[in-house]
Amino acid sequence: MRAKQSSERERARQGMLAGDERYFPARDKGPARKFARDWVDSRRLPSQYFLPFSLFILLMTWIPWPANIQPLVIGYVITIGWPVMMFGVLFTSVYVAWRVKRLVAEKHPGESLRGVGFYAAMRALQIRKLRFPPPALLPGGKPVQPRK
Repeated sequence: MRAKQSSERERARQGMLAGDERYFPARDKGPARKFARDWVDSRRLPSQYFLPFSLFILLMTWIPWPANIQPLVIGYVITIGWPVMMFGVLFTSVYVAWRVKRLVAEKHPGESLRGVGFYAAMRALQIRKLRFPPPALLPGGKPVQPRK
């Protein structure tokens, strides 16, 4: 029984990685969610750089700068870098949610819009290589070449 369950889980995982919607969790199913995924994946958005930029800000504050430069670096990073990043993420998230909801309403009139904007905004916050289900489109809208 364990071996059967293990093989079923592996088949489901391979199906999800291949983009087979039958194996997706409920939160990722449906034409509205697929449209939201494809819309986000076909663009480079400022919010997808949130995590790398956060790491950069942390590293800038941890580096042992010379005593006369450290207060300046920390001051600029905290008073300029962090608020700019947060404003960019907030603005991009609101824009993505608004835009995707509007486009889904136009392209899929019978579909429920509940949670689609939030779904797209959260996907836009993720680093592209870590998104799940994996992106089906490259930035610019070209299809991703399948791995061999």
